[in-house]
Amino acid sequence: MAERPMRMDTNKGLPAMESHRDLHIWIIENLKMVPVPRRAYRNFFEEHCYIVLHVPQSLKATQGASKDLHYWVGKEASRDAEDAAGSFVQHLQEALGGATVQHREAQGHESACFLSYFRRGIIYRKGGLASGLSHVETNMYNIQRLLHIRGRKHVSAAEVELSWNSFNKGDIFLLDLGRMMIQWNGPKTSIAEKARGLALTRSLQDQERGGRAQIGVVDDEAKATDLMQIMEAVLGCRVGNLHATTPTKSINQLQKPSVRLYHVYEKGKDLVVQELATCPLTQDLLQKEDCYILDQGGFKIYVWQGCMSSLQEKKASFRRALVWCIQDLRRQPVDPKHRGQLCAGSCYLVLYTYRNMGHIQYLLYLWQGLQASAQEIKALSSNAEELDLLYHGALVHEHVTMGSEPPHFLAIFQGQLVVFQGSTAHSGKEQLTSATRLFHMRGTDNHNTWTEEVPARASSLNSSDIFLLVTASFCYLWFGKGCSGDQREMARTVVTVISKENKEIVLEGQEPPHFWEALGGRAPYPSNKRLPVDMSGFQPRLFECSSQTGHLVLTEVVFFSQEDLDKYDVMLLDTWQEIFLWLGEAASQQKQEVVAWGQEYLRTHPAGRSLATPIVLVKQGHEPPTFTGWFLTWDPYKWTNNQSYEEVVEGSLGAVSAISEITAEINNFQMSRWPVSGRAGPLAQQALKGSEDSSENELELGPKADCGGASTSRSTSTSTSTSTSTSTSSYPSSPRCVSNGGLPREQLMHQAAEDLPEGVDPAHKEFYLSDSDFQDIFGKSKEEFYSMAKWRQQQQKKQLGFF
Repeated sequence: MAERPMRMDTNKGLPAMESHRDLHIWIIENLKMVPVPRRAYRNFFEEHCYIVLHVPQSLKATQGASKDLHYWVGKEASRDAEDAAGSFVQHLQEALGGATVQHREAQGHESACFLSYFRRGIIYRKGGLASGLSHVETNMYNIQRLLHIRGRKHVSAAEVELSWNSFNKGDIFLLDLGRMMIQWNGPKTSIAEKARGLALTRSLQDQERGGRAQIGVVDDEAKATDLMQIMEAVLGCRVGNLHATTPTKSINQLQKPSVRLYHVYEKGKDLVVQELATCPLTQDLLQKEDCYILDQGGFKIYVWQGCMSSLQEKKASFRRALVWCIQDLRRQPVDPKHRGQLCAGSCYLVLYTYRNMGHIQYLLYLWQGLQASAQEIKALSSNAEELDLLYHGALVHEHVTMGSEPPHFLAIFQGQLVVFQGSTAHSGKEQLTSATRLFHMRGTDNHNTWTEEVPARASSLNSSDIFLLVTASFCYLWFGKGCSGDQREMARTVVTVISKENKEIVLEGQEPPHFWEALGGRAPYPSNKRLPVDMSGFQPRLFECSSQTGHLVLTEVVFFSQEDLDKYDVMLLDTWQEIFLWLGEAASQQKQEVVAWGQEYLRTHPAGRSLATPIVLVKQGHEPPTFTGWFLTWDPYKWTNNQSYEEVVEGSLGAVSAISEITAEINNFQMSRWPVSGRAGPLAQQALKGSEDSSENELELGPKADCGGASTSRSTSTSTSTSTSTSTSSYPSSPRCVSNGGLPREQLMHQAAEDLPEGVDPAHKEFYLSDSDFQDIFGKSKEEFYSMAKWRQQQQKKQLGFF
């Protein structure tokens, strides 16, 4: 029995916490805070309340990032336990001080932030934690339960009635029998859901069974008759059809444009909650003396507490480029001498090539002028697809709208980007001799400067910037009063791109009469100094995208990492200046559909985002630095040996290939507490009978060795076996191998089954090596190798030529 953890009462001070850990969890038991063992962190009993504290540990997070303090309420928890949890949280928040965000979590409706702490999923456990018992007892086999596994990016498992009535076609169910775990996949589940369910099953096997449990997977009942016999022995024969997919009760993370802000304040002895505003919302609506409630479309509620608000208010409220131009709907190469000169009435493809980790990679910008026609915009996308085919799908697409160019696009042109009006940009210089034209110049260095032609009138001027006025007889470079020295230096460099004529510098307020005459006379224009937009406080946000219900559904991943990118997913990374859409290699969505999701995200964003925000389509394995730079760490080789769900089932768990072995050895397999059922099949009855034998008997798996072509039976006199699981495998000794010290490696490595020596099991060629050869080739002993997880064994065998 696990040692009883010491109880802490927050009234006597903040509970002791290990400073190097980022996650701390307490359970409310007998109205006291009791620390939860770390190995049990994702288990939550339905009759209890929990307190969860997350303290970011990364260097980036420590610079002003807030702590997150949650209290979780089980659906069967008492009112007293919930009140105690709320009180403890209030004490903790006061003791922690600083920027602490408080969350209330209800079972089954947890926030994305909360779920992100448990990457392998959370498990709801029935009942309460019996006094004196630990959350998880490792290596317990006296168990029989059915878990309902749900979720896409954030997976959860809840104990349900041990009956076929609990099943439905759209979810995953895990029949946990101690030494045997059977994952049943509903016929309507996706590959991604199956893979995530399998990850949760494997984690249960490792954490609760010490790796000593066999896993079977039922993907197709007709092909998994042996596993189905075991399930029917426990659950009885299934009568009638399965239920349809159980719809989610909540609207979940549907992107909602409607938000409402409520003001919570004291008026005399009363507390008033008054609607203040709807979107778009601005920060100046919040006053530090008060509290506010933000209702996000009815499915999530935020409470903002001013640093000077009263305690009563807080308690009440908490409730290198190629450029092509699209002409005549086809892409036409742009003359190198005109690169960097674009036109507002046209569309362009800009291909940038760079080298990353020794490999050549590509960024393809789809630049859209504000005056381009609908036909040209459509032709832009089709021509981009043609280019992508030429480059074998290696292009990362970024949709850029004129006026919203990202910094790396501007950096390509080294401050020389000029956007002309109309659709004749490349003959623009000839027009300078006969027309009055005004150019607005913005930027302070080679990486952020760009120039745009604007209407030639005085109202286009701005005191914060620099303008170039060009006529047939003179050329003025106008410096606004608010422009900086860096702006002036860049302007002197850029003007040569537009005109080679001598420029006369004009300071604001000292303009000659010809200047105003060329602009049609004086007129009011913005004269206040424009302050730079401060984006330092914005944190990037990552979402999983899906549209199973016909609507865009976003599931946020908080404190994200590369581990959250799955090959079956479409992920949206919002960095405010750009929207990245990451397309996993096994995702079924088309590029056009994914880009439309990005546009819908911007259109329905509560902050009133600009629809011109660049959208970048990133394909797995071709991530540019502008994308990977938002992750704390990035491993460019992570997906080089990425296994599919089918490979994981077949190779890593052996769940499909081992079924025949399960069948052959089922009478030796031990499972505790099997129910007696007269409807069980003969194979399952053998398993039931085997459970009555000594509890030390276990299922034996491993290679079968022949001696001189004769079959060797599995008996204690001819083989040595250890307990078998998906992470520990037995290997019976072969008399032939033992007697001659093993077969030469040349007869085993990279050999087809028909070319192997007589009696060698093709599935376990490595076993027939001598101990010394095995150590030399695999770098470990046979005992060490067979104690590894099955999938690691298979992976190493593939690499070394023994698969």
